[in-house]
Amino acid sequence: MTSIPTPTFRGVYPILVTPFDAQEQPDFESFDRMIRFMADIGVDGVTVLGVLGESNRMLDAEREQLIRVAVNAAEKRIPIVVGTSHKGTLATRGLCQMAADLGASAVMVTPSQEPVPSEERIFDYFRQVADGLSIPMVVQDHPGSTQVHMSIPLLLRLVRELPQVACFKEEGLPTPVRVQALLQGMTERSVPILTGLGALYGLFDLRSGSSGFMTGFAFPEVLMAMVQAVREQRPETAAAIYKYFLPLIAFEQQPGIAVRKELFRLRGLIADNTVRHPGVPLNPTAAAQLTELLAELLPSSDLTKRLDLSVFVA
Repeated sequence: MTSIPTPTFRGVYPILVTPFDAQEQPDFESFDRMIRFMADIGVDGVTVLGVLGESNRMLDAEREQLIRVAVNAAEKRIPIVVGTSHKGTLATRGLCQMAADLGASAVMVTPSQEPVPSEERIFDYFRQVADGLSIPMVVQDHPGSTQVHMSIPLLLRLVRELPQVACFKEEGLPTPVRVQALLQGMTERSVPILTGLGALYGLFDLRSGSSGFMTGFAFPEVLMAMVQAVREQRPETAAAIYKYFLPLIAFEQQPGIAVRKELFRLRGLIADNTVRHPGVPLNPTAAAQLTELLAELLPSSDLTKRLDLSVFVA
């Protein structure tokens, strides 16, 4: 078997939507097109079946087919990270194994909420999931969706004791503070930290030492330019890009995923913006405001192409 790409977990790993047709059935053609576009514009990898990918609304057979399509479309140009979280430990292990068997490069795992919170129980969950795992694991700290708050000492214990942990996806607030605390605390073994939340705090995360982004913002080339500017020690360029696109970043961060799906549709990446029930479809007011915002920020841009950000480069 040909080797799969090894993720560095540095740079930009867009979390992709799962496209559906009007009957809420998976649109594998759009999914294939989206993966190929991301590889073409040079992202460092992609993540599928995360929260943005409506993973909690998927049948197991659909998950399997989506992973197959993603791995095939990537053509080993970019690593595929698969969200494999489940409320049951055994089920999470099974989803991780399925992802590995289908050629995924890594898995992303979140803890599940329990009636009696216990950090020891959370650690044991990750330990059992990691046991025997043949590909790297991203630990997603996203209390906004999981309602599980993991302390910095717990996260440090995970990276210290579980060699399969290869990256933190830090989305616990305040992210810049937590990024700094993790970097300072990883004295025995260090792993990259990517942040999400639509890059809402992206500039401050990068200033705190994050390695980039794993998030669903529909214009990953914007985030790529920010990361590159920071790497090249051009902080003023990173700040200018962030400030310019912040209205769009903030608008995308509204509850639900309808706005992001519409942006992916407008970019020509998916054919339909359907959100699987009980998800809420795009509100007409939000659609009108999005149109106005895009006309203001990107008046002459072809959204179906990679954005030209040369105007921000001195």
